[in-house]
Amino acid sequence: MTDAAPFTAARDWLLAHRLDQPQAAAAFRWPQLEHFNWALDHFDAMARGNAAPGLWIVDEGGAEQRLSFDELHRRSNALANRLRGLGVQRGHVVLLMMGNEPALWLAMLACIKLGAVVVPATTLLSRDDLQDRFERGGVRHVIVDGALAERFADLPGGYTRIATGNAAPAGWLRFDELLTGDEAFTPDGRTRADDPLLLYFTSGTTAKPKLVMHTHQSYPVGHLSTMYWLGLQPGDVHLNISSPGWAKHAWSCFFAPWNAAACVFIFNQPRFDAGALIEALATHPVTSLCAPPTVWRMLIQQDLAAARPRLRLRELIGAGEPLNPEVIEQVRQAWGLTIRDGYGQTETTAQIGNAPGQPVQPGSMGRPLPGYRIALLDADQREVDEGEIAIALDPRPLGLMPGYWGDAAKTAEVMRDGWYRTGDVARRDADGSITYVGRADDVFKSSDYRISPFELESVLIEHPAVAEAAIVPSPDPLRLAVPKAYVVLRAGHAADADTARSIFEFLRERLAPYKRVRRLQFAELPKTISGKIRRVELRRAEAAARAEGREQPAEFVDETPSARR
Repeated sequence: MTDAAPFTAARDWLLAHRLDQPQAAAAFRWPQLEHFNWALDHFDAMARGNAAPGLWIVDEGGAEQRLSFDELHRRSNALANRLRGLGVQRGHVVLLMMGNEPALWLAMLACIKLGAVVVPATTLLSRDDLQDRFERGGVRHVIVDGALAERFADLPGGYTRIATGNAAPAGWLRFDELLTGDEAFTPDGRTRADDPLLLYFTSGTTAKPKLVMHTHQSYPVGHLSTMYWLGLQPGDVHLNISSPGWAKHAWSCFFAPWNAAACVFIFNQPRFDAGALIEALATHPVTSLCAPPTVWRMLIQQDLAAARPRLRLRELIGAGEPLNPEVIEQVRQAWGLTIRDGYGQTETTAQIGNAPGQPVQPGSMGRPLPGYRIALLDADQREVDEGEIAIALDPRPLGLMPGYWGDAAKTAEVMRDGWYRTGDVARRDADGSITYVGRADDVFKSSDYRISPFELESVLIEHPAVAEAAIVPSPDPLRLAVPKAYVVLRAGHAADADTARSIFEFLRERLAPYKRVRRLQFAELPKTISGKIRRVELRRAEAAARAEGREQPAEFVDETPSARR
């Protein structure tokens, strides 16, 4: 039996039961693996000699790049050989920071084949963000978009520097020059299934992002559940709207589609245009579309019905946060398809979802997916109808992270008493479907990015005028929510437009664009008896004021172009 045989058997069983979620969930068992390298054992076996498109990238201007599975197999082999010659070894940490370009997929495949550990990084990262990843992640090699290389100019160390595109500065190697050479790759040995593969930095409730570690089985094999939820089949063309560097990109632009031997389709836009996306769907054979609620809310502002005769879509999926039932209904009326919601985290693969062929309760995330046993728990570990979403650890699902890198205490906090606690609250409805309620802590979503209030507050209080600050989500019709700061000033500073402008400028210099505070209000902060800020009170007041359209005293809005993006 090959290393891939148990994986292939599990995958084929899910494909055979793709329309029977109850049976699939009841009988599915994760494959038992000791050695497994997804890129070598699964991808190469599927891709070798396969002329079907594996990666298809279309730019808004019409330019296209299409690579067959066989080309991806051969070019990633050549790249792996060249990277090994540059000193990339098993266990070395490689940071990847680039947009949706073929180099990203080739680099991922090559690193997996080498047994290297990948740190996916969004192109939005600031210099301080990068420094944190170098220090805590132990980065030894970087492959980045050449246009972003300047951000590494003052990052010390003897790390390997590789740049994509034509903008490679002096001292950097050209990525394209590493794609030539021997296309036959021989690994230095077998890969253990539990060896580290991915390190994801994800916002939490502390000043620094949590560092999630995944292995050669937890994400590659674990995303069998995501493949099932998305409803992918061999030969499909799958379009997922997600930015590189975030876990959802690996979910739906890498592992899940290629687990199913489906083509990854990318539509690159410098700035999102709903009409252009619909035209791309109408002129290309896309069979499934996964998009965050922000995108769906913009799509329904277009004439969806007019495009219906030209679409080849079979599956529609929403991800990131709950989608309004009204949006789902408008799309269903226009396209005759139901957007299926689901739920997962950076720490896991898809845990809960509305799979194909199942009745969908509007607004519900669905039911537990194959490989996961889900309970809603109260503070005393009792199963309740509304409580914290928890994953049973006996048996432990393969799609769950082993833990937080270098933080045993944080790992123990979320994995205890036989359960992994997600920190999210949901309710189980009468039909068994699960509906999202909200976060158990203060982390919130803005334009589908997770925002940690504490992280932003830590920057805010560095401003000389700020004594205290609290960040809460402020409802926004397009982004779902934007970060709003409630600020208490130090003595001698006026609560006026000049002070607000100074604070906004200070934050823009120190925060990545997706983290920037958009609204600011000077106010006293409600506190508990022990002195802790009651963000929940601020959140409720902010939500009520927005819903009622009430004017907010002493509120200021960052109107700079970069803040409006």
